[in-house]
Amino acid sequence: MTRQEQDALGTLEIADGALWGIHTQRALNNFPKTGRRVPFVLIGSIAVVKQAAALTNAELGFLKRDAADAIVAACGKVCEGGAEIEAQFPLDALQGGAGTSTNMNVNEVVANLAFAHLGKPPGDYACVHPLHHVNLHQSTNDVYPTALRIAAIAGVRRLSDAMAKLQGAFQAKETAFQGIVKIGRTELQAAVPMTLGQEFSTFAEAIARDRWRTFKCEERLRLVNLGGTAIGTGLTAPRAYIFRVIEVLRSLTGMGLSRNENAIDATANADAFVEVSGILKASAANLGKIAADLRLLHFLGEIALPPLQAGSSIMPGKINPVMMESAMQIGIAVRANDSVVAECAAHGTLQINEFMPLLAFALLDSIAMLEAAALALTGHIAGIEADAVCCASFLADSPTLLTAFLPKIGYERAEALTKAFAEAKKKHPALTLRAFLSMELGETLVNEVLSAPNLLKLGHD
Repeated sequence: MTRQEQDALGTLEIADGALWGIHTQRALNNFPKTGRRVPFVLIGSIAVVKQAAALTNAELGFLKRDAADAIVAACGKVCEGGAEIEAQFPLDALQGGAGTSTNMNVNEVVANLAFAHLGKPPGDYACVHPLHHVNLHQSTNDVYPTALRIAAIAGVRRLSDAMAKLQGAFQAKETAFQGIVKIGRTELQAAVPMTLGQEFSTFAEAIARDRWRTFKCEERLRLVNLGGTAIGTGLTAPRAYIFRVIEVLRSLTGMGLSRNENAIDATANADAFVEVSGILKASAANLGKIAADLRLLHFLGEIALPPLQAGSSIMPGKINPVMMESAMQIGIAVRANDSVVAECAAHGTLQINEFMPLLAFALLDSIAMLEAAALALTGHIAGIEADAVCCASFLADSPTLLTAFLPKIGYERAEALTKAFAEAKKKHPALTLRAFLSMELGETLVNEVLSAPNLLKLGHD
C-alpha cells in the first residue's frame, strides 16, 4: 500500500506506513546510502526547536492553538524516541542542502504525528502543514545550527560527567599505588625512580583537565541563530517571534541559550564548532596516550589489566589488552573527526555552511565515542592490579638508579660507583645495582633514598 504526495517536481509514491512525506522520499531516492544515519540526538534537538517555535507562534497568535498543541505533542513523541519513531528518520547524514532534507524529514514526521493527535490520516496537510505550520517562521539555516548546539551541549554535559568518573578511577589507583616504588622511563629507557602512584597521578590530572575543558565547551555553544531564518537577517519572521522564541527554547531545554546579536555571522560561520572539536581532540590525544602507556606497563608486567576475552583464534590462552586498543582507536577516530569538522567549517561559502550535515555527524560522533570510551575505561581501570615485585625488579637493576643518590654522595662518587658496579657485574652477573649500593653505601641509606616518602616529597632537604 502506498499514498501519493506532490511537490513542484512532480508526484511520488510514499509507503503507506511511513510518517515522512515527499521531501524526505526525494532525499532517500537521491543521496548515497553510506550507512551514516543522521544522529537521533540531532533529530530530537530539532524537534525541541520545533516545539519552541510552535509555542511561540501560538502565543503570538500566528498559529491556532489546536494545531500548536498537536505539533508540541508530536515533537514530544519524537523526543521520546524508540525503534518505531527512529525508523521514521532514515536519511543518510552525508546529504546535500545544508541539512534541508533532515529539517524537512522532521517537519513531515511531526505533521503526520500531529494528524494522529487530531484524529486525521497521514498526508492530510490541511490542518497541520509541514512547511506552513511546523516550519513556520523558520529556515533550515537557523533551525539546524541551533539544534546542533543543543545536541552538542547535552553531549558535552554527559561527556564531562563520564570524564569525572574516569578521573575518580585513576585517583583511586593513585592512592592505592602510592607506596610502590618503580623506575620512571624516558625515551623508552630507564630514567629515575618514582612511585606507581605518581605515574597514575599524571593520568588523573590529564583527565581532570579534559573534564574541565569539556565542561567549559558549553559556553562556546550557547549563542544560537534561531530567528535569523535564511541568512540571519530574520526575513519573514516577525520581530516579536525572533526575540520570544529564544526565551521559550531556553525554558524547554534548561540550557543557558542566548540569541546571537549578529545572527548573520552565526549562520555563515561554524568556528565555534571547530573550537569545541579541538577540545575534544585534546581529550582524544590524552586518551590515546594514556591507553598506550597502560598497555606498555601491562606488557612490562608492572601492572595487570583485567582480562576480558580470548585474544587469539589460534593461540590458546592468549589474552590481549583489548580495552586499551579500543580506546586508542577511538582517540584516532576523534582526531580524524576534528579534521573533518575543520574542513567543513572552512568550506562554507558566504552566508551559509553547506557542509553542516557532515560537520554535525563528525562532532556528535566524537562526543559519543569519547563518552563511551570514558565509561568503559572507568570500570576497567578499577580492576587494574599492580605487581610490586616486578616494579622493584626493574628498579633494582636500573643503571640510572644512582641519580637519586646525587644529593647524598655527589656526582663524582656516583660516577665512580657506576664504573665499579660495571666491573662487579662482570664477575657476578646476577648482582643488582640496588644490592651493590647496599654493600657500598649501607642498606639504611639505600632504603631511605629509595623510600616512597622520599620520592614523593618535592625536592630534597
